[in-house]
Amino acid sequence: MGRVSGKVALITGAAAGLGRADAIALVREGARVCITDVNAAAGETLAAELNRGSAGSAHFIRHDVRDEDQWIGVIAEVKRRFGGLHVLVNNAGVVVMGTPESTTLDQFRLQQSVMSEGVFLGCKHAIPVMRDAGGGSIINMSSIASHLGYPVYFAYSAAKGAVRSMTKAIAVHCQMNKYNIRCNSVHPGAMHTNMVETSAKELGIPISAFEQMPSGLGQPEDVANLVIFLASEESRFVNGAELMIDNALAVQ
Repeated sequence: MGRVSGKVALITGAAAGLGRADAIALVREGARVCITDVNAAAGETLAAELNRGSAGSAHFIRHDVRDEDQWIGVIAEVKRRFGGLHVLVNNAGVVVMGTPESTTLDQFRLQQSVMSEGVFLGCKHAIPVMRDAGGGSIINMSSIASHLGYPVYFAYSAAKGAVRSMTKAIAVHCQMNKYNIRCNSVHPGAMHTNMVETSAKELGIPISAFEQMPSGLGQPEDVANLVIFLASEESRFVNGAELMIDNALAVQ
């Protein structure tokens, strides 16, 4: 307990799935957390649940990561309420299945705007505040889809590939400027989330098909455990890394 005690964290897309698990873990380990999402009802419910265990540890803001003005407002609110920012988890995501031929331009742009532009905006506006707080950790949620050829996840893979590349440039930028800000990308495989369940339905297969893969089906808590490590000082020399969390799926 207390591995991130005293830290302030911001998590996007935190109302469900991986982001929700991250928020629960960070509060459990002593952080004060701002959770954001477009799903206000679920976000408010999660904040209330977290505050029942530790009053004042969680705050929810409705937030569309595609909107730069909203990013500016969210960062300002985090600074006003908590005094600074030490951890940013760029987790918000959306998947619209489609091959290179069937994906429409609007579908491609949607996924780029949420996951590529959203991560860019988050890092751009969080870096100065984190620098002023003495440094911190940016954790960008990518995917093994950025490493593998999944035709039916074409636009999603492209967006996650952009996250992978941006992470390295941000890590080097902060290191060269001596900001004491680390930036790493996390690459989950199949995790038991609503997003994966929806994908299974669209593919016409049961969720059990993922469980029966050699790598199996991970749980959101598996990713949250890695996020805690990256958010804590335990990972103070881990920077610009790609951390796979897929039970060797990507190397088979």
